[in-house]
Amino acid sequence: MKGDGFGRRLFGRRTEGTTSNTITGGVFLNAVVQGHTVTVTLPPQVTPAGLPRATTSFTGRETEVELLLKELAPGAGSGAGPVSAVAGLAGVGKTELVVQAATRAERRPGWFPGGVLFVDMFGYDPQRRLSPGAALLGLLQVLGLPGEYIPAGEQDRAALFRSVLAAYAAQDRRLLLVIDNAATVAQVTPLLPSDDSTATLITSRHTLAVGARLHDLDVLDVETSVRLLADQLQQLRGPADTRGHDEPQAAAEIAELCAGLPLALHIAAGLLADTGTRTLASLAEALRAAHTRLDRLSREDRAVRAAFDLSYRQLSPVQARLFRLLSVNPGPDAGTDAAACLVDTDAHRAETLLADLARAHLVEAGPGWGRWRMHDLVRLYAEEQSDATTEADARDAARARLFTYYVAATAAASAHLQPPSVAAALTGRSVPAEESARIETTYGAAGQMQPPPVVATFSTREQALAWLETERPNLVAVCTTAGVHGHRTASIGLASLLHIFLSFRRHLSELITVTDSFRAICRQAGDRHGEGMALSNLGVALNEAGRSDEAVTAHTQAVELIGETGDRHDVGMALNNLGLALRAVGRFDEAITAHTRALDIYREIDARHSEGLALNNLGQVLRALGRFDEAITAHTRAAEICRETGDRQGEGLALDNLGADLQEVRQHERAVAVHARAADTFRELDDRRHEAEARHHLGSALREVGRFDEAAAAHTRAVELFGDGGDRSDEGMALTGLGLALRRNGRYAEAAVAHTRAAEVYREIGDRRNEGIALSNLGVALQEAERFDEATEAYEQAMQAYREAGDRQGEGVAANNLGNNLRAAQRSADAAVAHRRAADIFRAVGDRYREGKALIGLCLALLDTEQGEQVRRHYERAVGTFAGIDEHESAALVQRWLVSLHPGAIPPGIFPPEFHQAAFVVLLGLALAEARSGRPSSWGGRRVLRDRSDGSSTP
Repeated sequence: MKGDGFGRRLFGRRTEGTTSNTITGGVFLNAVVQGHTVTVTLPPQVTPAGLPRATTSFTGRETEVELLLKELAPGAGSGAGPVSAVAGLAGVGKTELVVQAATRAERRPGWFPGGVLFVDMFGYDPQRRLSPGAALLGLLQVLGLPGEYIPAGEQDRAALFRSVLAAYAAQDRRLLLVIDNAATVAQVTPLLPSDDSTATLITSRHTLAVGARLHDLDVLDVETSVRLLADQLQQLRGPADTRGHDEPQAAAEIAELCAGLPLALHIAAGLLADTGTRTLASLAEALRAAHTRLDRLSREDRAVRAAFDLSYRQLSPVQARLFRLLSVNPGPDAGTDAAACLVDTDAHRAETLLADLARAHLVEAGPGWGRWRMHDLVRLYAEEQSDATTEADARDAARARLFTYYVAATAAASAHLQPPSVAAALTGRSVPAEESARIETTYGAAGQMQPPPVVATFSTREQALAWLETERPNLVAVCTTAGVHGHRTASIGLASLLHIFLSFRRHLSELITVTDSFRAICRQAGDRHGEGMALSNLGVALNEAGRSDEAVTAHTQAVELIGETGDRHDVGMALNNLGLALRAVGRFDEAITAHTRALDIYREIDARHSEGLALNNLGQVLRALGRFDEAITAHTRAAEICRETGDRQGEGLALDNLGADLQEVRQHERAVAVHARAADTFRELDDRRHEAEARHHLGSALREVGRFDEAAAAHTRAVELFGDGGDRSDEGMALTGLGLALRRNGRYAEAAVAHTRAAEVYREIGDRRNEGIALSNLGVALQEAERFDEATEAYEQAMQAYREAGDRQGEGVAANNLGNNLRAAQRSADAAVAHRRAADIFRAVGDRYREGKALIGLCLALLDTEQGEQVRRHYERAVGTFAGIDEHESAALVQRWLVSLHPGAIPPGIFPPEFHQAAFVVLLGLALAEARSGRPSSWGGRRVLRDRSDGSSTP
């Protein structure tokens, strides 16, 4: 026999043409001369061991455990033993996950009768790192092989190890191998089994290409983190320690400050366990300061910083430099181009480095390729490393390149949001030398902008919008933080450029933040003109956000500051914006003055495009004052100018406003055509906010011409667009329009669904008044469908909503509607109570017209209960009410009806059938009188005949 080996006995036998050998009690390496078929028989007493104990505070990873168990199950492999690799950030819980999975797998009957082998490779610790040969030596010894029979070479050890694993598998003693904390492919490959049965679990901070099924482990969410913190604290201190449950807010804050990293959460629990009286609030306070958080997250046996150190030391110098400089980006993630600017290289090289960092799990790939982010605690660690290497990394130059890239790319993207004529003018315009000198002197701009190594270009409007939306958090962060680092020009440049986009996409809170930061920087620098422009932008943002009184103040100050500089165009812009805010607060005459002054300036300096915008705004004020013909003229001219100057968005706005003017003068067919043109224009521009408004207005016009199916389709699209944009209030408005269209088309059940959704939207945003309107409209739809009980409930809820909103008139409308519904349900006595309540409310608020209508409704209810004298008395009150508000024709109709009844011939309390017939004749006459006077009609029989946005129904 030849070769190294160990064993007790060798048996050989030969049968016809075949030599067979059986080795018992051991394993032989290399050739066995006496035969070519070798059977390895292992000693029965060998019991593999070494798996660490699974913690009892494990939580939040059940899905991952079940997935690993599925892969470990017998027969799960396809031609080879299953190999699963779990990768993730240091401290994310990789080892605990595989230990939990291995422990459960070992307990399952028949899965791993041979047991579990566990080896910690210490791949990231240079002092304790195991070579593959050393790991194999330990594993073979655990399997019971005497040291003198284990070969010295790594390759021979690997071959022996695979033979032993295969022998175990052949004897139905399948093993599970756990290779923990491996750093490289070279450290893992020699340990991998070659048989088709033995299963392997690997953990690493890197994504290793070893032919394994890959699993990337993420951090825990806040809820799971809180549960882990509480469970771990009780494991350390016992079930009597309930601090984790007693301070839920502080626990959630600690979870967020630990950013869901299990290692950090375990350390936090340990710090709390060290002193049983320490509150979670005190620990949360200690962790709030970002610059000391990593110091705090340490204990005698472990520290977050130490865990990160081991990963960081594995990086090459160029990888480490990019890792450090990524913390310079102020936003939550960075694009590949931005990373290239930080290290002054091309995008392809930057992508390679980022992919290296992602495999090391020091950065994470974002949801879309080309986006990269850091875990919060890793970012703090990177900032620490960057602070220590500021000069070597040329960090200030890196920041300048990054900010210049953002400004230049935003300018290129924003050009696609401008009308072609404006964009061309901006592209061809250079900043005068004296203005450049002023900016450099005012803001100390020398050296603040550095040419970046990559240039962003956008061939389409869609690409530009997509880039702006993706980079929005970074751009806003630069606006608010660049000044702190001495890059004020980047801050004000981005703020000026972002105004159009943020307003366009309705990111109003960010718009206010950006413009307020812009204003503060200008004021600090003493730049009066810049401060005025910033105030004008701020005023627009405030007005868009519904804070119009503040907007008027901002615009007034802007006009004054810009006027000091003598820039006529910018003064006109400020005046135009002031007019918008004045209109919003109902100061229409002042608004007309502001818009007219702006128009005069624009005409003097031949600013055609700006003239069109001012005319559009002026037309809206004229409409608000009821000067409809003048509004039509203004909006028609505005649309023409915007079309001539290539401003399609401005043209769309003017057309939509023109449609509203036409509806006011009852030219609904023309209005339909104009609103449709506006909506199509906005759709082509991907201006979803304004398309939603135009679709809603189109639906209203279509309702007026009886095209109810088309109206419902227009309102449905408006609902979708408002919903996608997160504009909940306008979504409710569009749902109301949809409900009205459906009801006019006799589709009462669908109308009820739309009004119910509208009420839910308003309830969610806390708008009780509009909730009341939606509920009242819901009641009308249900009443039309003769679902009287449900309508009653809707009206009662509407009354409650109006009452809580302090809208007494709305409460009266809902009460009157309730009375109409109760009469239709043959509950005349209850109807009388509701109408009487409505009449009392209208009298209290001074709405005599609606009081008269409520009194007539009361009379109809009393007729049904044969309370004749009360009917006569309330009809007489109705006559007096109408006469008192110059509704003489209505009063005369009621009076003639009463006289025609010859009350002296009627027995007390009894009214003949002609009384009821006369009542409806009178109501018809009132409806005709209202139509002649231009007042919207809301009269009819027992059914609701008129759609109203305030939910009024008929008596």
